[in-house]
Parts: sequence; structure tokens; C-alpha cells
Amino acid sequence: MIRTVDLDESEDQLDAEPGAGIIVATGSRLGTTHARRWLERATFTLSETDTADRRVITVASVPEALTEIADRCRWRPHAAAICDDVLRAVDPAAPASAGLTTESLAYSVLQAGPEFADWLAARGPADAPQTAEPMLLDRDGDTLRLRFNRAQRHNAFDNATRAVLLDGLAVAAADPAIDEVVLSGVGPSFCSGGDLAEFGGFTDVPSAHLARTRHSPARALDALTGRLGARCRAEIHGQVLGSGLEMAAFCGRVRADPDTVLGLPELNLGLIPGAGGTVSVTRRIGRWRTAYLILSGRTIDAQTALRWGLVDEIAPVP
Repeated sequence: MIRTVDLDESEDQLDAEPGAGIIVATGSRLGTTHARRWLERATFTLSETDTADRRVITVASVPEALTEIADRCRWRPHAAAICDDVLRAVDPAAPASAGLTTESLAYSVLQAGPEFADWLAARGPADAPQTAEPMLLDRDGDTLRLRFNRAQRHNAFDNATRAVLLDGLAVAAADPAIDEVVLSGVGPSFCSGGDLAEFGGFTDVPSAHLARTRHSPARALDALTGRLGARCRAEIHGQVLGSGLEMAAFCGRVRADPDTVLGLPELNLGLIPGAGGTVSVTRRIGRWRTAYLILSGRTIDAQTALRWGLVDEIAPVP
């Protein structure tokens, strides 16, 4: 499932074909011609050497990290392979539309596949409590504040929240007097991702794809950031996972509390990010670190997110 390339070995020992599926490079000799070739072409590189290179993830133990990732990819082989395909296909420098469509089509394939079905069967029946106001919209002069308001669920993103968020973003798009949009969350977390109790409730996969691509918070946030830049901003804290991270990353500026934990756990469900993360997160940290977050299932803290560029600042401790 995973092919490995040792950057510390001589080039004549190379036996993997560039770009052929998931390829994890390992090693510390990052400056050789051999390394430069594979740093670009690998899915990502694991190293115990600290580096600012966005193609490299620094880990405490390369063998342990590689074993963990290989085990996860064997567990969810379809989702892992399609994740790699999508990240290689998305051009983060291009307009978001094509990338969002590619992501949604891939997500739809997995949604109809056996790995997601296995997860649903293991989860069993589930019901999520409803919230009277799943999202709070407040206007203060020319500033529109949008706050996730399902604190008892760590602001898990459900269909009701999505509908109100889209309404709020439509107001911001339609009113040129609004010159600042702030996305935040009440309670212990910004947004812990999609509400797992709702997953599997929509079995019409083609319609789900059309809904994701035609009525998309990702598209709306991307357009607002194009207009407002850093004045379309996210203030994040607590759990910022899955769709919560994906949406925040579309904002022009992201400020994180020191306690923030960020991650993309969708592979656990046999899925890939479906709220635009293959575009928004990749724009910020590159496809290599995005692939690592998805395939490893690991979370990162606010300081790591700041070093990587996933957030722009850390809020001072009160």
C-alpha cells in the first residue's frame, strides 16, 4: 500500500516509481539531488531532523510513525489512496472551484464505498440533539459575527448549522457595507467537525455532491476572503477538527487560542475531507503536510500550526 524511499541511501538503490501511489520518503539528508527529487514527488517525507521545509514532517521516531501510518492505510486503503490522488490533482494556486469539485466527487465515491459502510455499521443508530439557534449572527456596525452555537456537541457541524451559516455568509456577500466577517464558536470548542450522528443519513450520493458544490460554505468563505482578505477571519479554540478546520482555513486570517487542537480525522470514517479542506488546508501548508494530517490522523497544537502556517497568530493568554 505504501512505498518508501530512503533519502539517506544512494540513488542507485532507488526502486520506486515517482508519483505512483502513496510514497513516503524518510531520512535526514535533505540537500542531495536524490532528496530534492523525492521531497517534491513523495506524498510526504518523515524525518527526525527539524526543518522548515513544508514537504517534511518532523517526528520523534521515523520507524514508529511509518508503522502507524502504514497500519492506517491498510485499514482504510480506498480512502488513503483516493486522498493521495486528490491532493496531487488539486492545484492550490488555482481558483477553488475545480478543487472543490474534485474533492466532492472523490468524497462521493467513498461515501458509497465499503469503508464508510463499515464505519456506519460499527457506529450503529445515532441521534443528535437539536439546538434552537445552532448559529448566532450578530451585526455590529460594518462587522458581521457568525458564532457556532452547539456547545454541548463541541459545535459539531450539522445540517441546521450549515443552513444558518450559509444565510449569514449570503448576507455578507450581498451587503457591500459589511467590511469584516468574524467566524467563531461559543463553548469549549470552535468546531469539532461534522456531527457524526448525521453521517449516513443522506443516502442519495449524487444529490449530496450537488449540495456540497452548489451550496457550499467553502465557496462562500473563499469568495469573502477574496473580497475582504484578512478582514474575513476565524477565531478558533479548543477542538478544531474536520470541517471546522477546513472552513477556518479558507478565512484570510486565523487566530488560535493556545489550547487549540487541530486535525483532519476523516480517514477514520473511510472518507477524506469534504468541506473544502483539500483546497483550503493545502493552500496554507502544502499537500505534503495536509496528506500527513489525513493519513496519520494525528492532531497538532497551536504552536505547530503557527510554524506550519495553518494559523496566522496565537492569541495572548488572558
